[in-house]
Amino acid sequence: MRRERARILLDALLTLGPTFIKLGQLLSTRPDVLPTEYIEELAELQDRVPPADWAEAQRVIEDELGPVDDVFDAFNRESISGASLGQVYTADVDDQQVAVKVRRPGIESLVEADLRAIRWSIPIVVRFVGQGQAFSLENLADEFAKTIREEMDYSREGRMLTEIRANFADEPDIVIPTVYEEYSSDRVLTMQYIEGTKISDVDTLERRGVDRSQVSETLERAYLQMIIEDGVFHADPHPGNLAVQDDGSIVFYDFGMSGRVDSFIQDKIVEFYVGVANQDIDAILDALIDMGTLSPEADRAVMADVMELAIQDARGENIETYRVQQIVGKVEDTIYEFPLRLPPNLALVLRVATVVEGVCVTLDPEFDFITVATDYLAEQGYREESIRQFAAGTAEEFQAAATSVLRVPPKLERALDKVEREDLYVRADLEDSNRVIDALARRVVLGLVLATSVPTTAFLYVTADVTAAAISGAFTAAVGAALYKTFRRRNGLQASPQFTRQNLRERDGDGDDGGTALARSGSQIEADDAGTATNGD
Repeated sequence: MRRERARILLDALLTLGPTFIKLGQLLSTRPDVLPTEYIEELAELQDRVPPADWAEAQRVIEDELGPVDDVFDAFNRESISGASLGQVYTADVDDQQVAVKVRRPGIESLVEADLRAIRWSIPIVVRFVGQGQAFSLENLADEFAKTIREEMDYSREGRMLTEIRANFADEPDIVIPTVYEEYSSDRVLTMQYIEGTKISDVDTLERRGVDRSQVSETLERAYLQMIIEDGVFHADPHPGNLAVQDDGSIVFYDFGMSGRVDSFIQDKIVEFYVGVANQDIDAILDALIDMGTLSPEADRAVMADVMELAIQDARGENIETYRVQQIVGKVEDTIYEFPLRLPPNLALVLRVATVVEGVCVTLDPEFDFITVATDYLAEQGYREESIRQFAAGTAEEFQAAATSVLRVPPKLERALDKVEREDLYVRADLEDSNRVIDALARRVVLGLVLATSVPTTAFLYVTADVTAAAISGAFTAAVGAALYKTFRRRNGLQASPQFTRQNLRERDGDGDDGGTALARSGSQIEADDAGTATNGD
């Protein structure tokens, strides 16, 4: 049933157009909002949309840079990639081949209208979900609006690309295109055209003798450096935005989706990875709570089992089916109230971690993500630092414990004296974070009022005048409606399609993922080359 509903949601997102296609892609990275079946279905949502007419794209270029033939030495009018927010062309500048990314004409007003619709609908949707999902949905709306606006700002993309490129200036295994600032603006981005083989084209990489295991390690180390050390990272590492050169170096494309990590989150991510490396479940849970991804009221015993199982699975260890069933049984009945959530500043980081791991496993099925991360942390000195911090923390705890030993006996004696005098009081506070008791009390009160007002109305109708009975009847109807509202369920919405699943499938043979421009390993550009990757949105 979930799978079928996920397909309906997928079709609805395609129907609603470019903004909602982007929303679907973002939802596919949010397991705190949607069940696994939805995540898997939406993960297939491709950003393949028919390109805009050249005449419209030409107006954008000329409004920003001037006449196309005057600005560029040569310009190929056929786009090599079309996406919901932009499309990519190839051109020549000073005898150098470049990729020119052009924002889709008129997309700004469409996106803003769609964002308003999403923002207005969130207060309605959150009334029908649990507190944890409501938290994630509200953050998702803020994050999505911020992300899609940033992705449409090509000036920002150029700055992020240049900054990340500088951070890897001394890394020959990481290749990032150069931005041609004099040929770029808010709506047009011109960058170096770099050839490469799409990172998921395993057969071609094998034929060219590329060490796929080494490529996987290089990719993970690059993202660990971006997130843990540099604080600025490329946030869209799907296979269409990554290519591999014959020497094993990795080419990064499309920096429209990129983000920053503040120093506090960096420290907590390090603590999380060190906890995973040491298999210290308590340290992992503490890091998740500090980052805001785990509720402090979470059942630590259950979460410890979940984390232990996740670590074993990530390491490829054999797990007893019976144990899996036990742990799943603990959480499956309350999965929507599960205390995991994603604050906005961590959503892109999670997207990077999950997508990068998927790419690495595609390259090398035996790839151990945790081992590489552990080695990286050890090389950078993070594990040694955590040991020193642990030793210092342990000394402080020992000192505090020794002090407590001296303070407890007098306090215990005073408490026993109060018991003896019958002067000991205990106060208990009932916490209802999900407002379950409040909702139940409201239903009980409304039910009692309704049960009283119905016979009262009947009595007034028989013994009094019609006016009094009508007033009582109206009151009874209002109470009944209020009671019904507490049990009400939502209905679906329908819209006429802008894009259809068939429309997108027809384009599957025409090119790569619409979010990328084709990078070619030869001099001839062919739109149906499945073994290539490129610059693009």
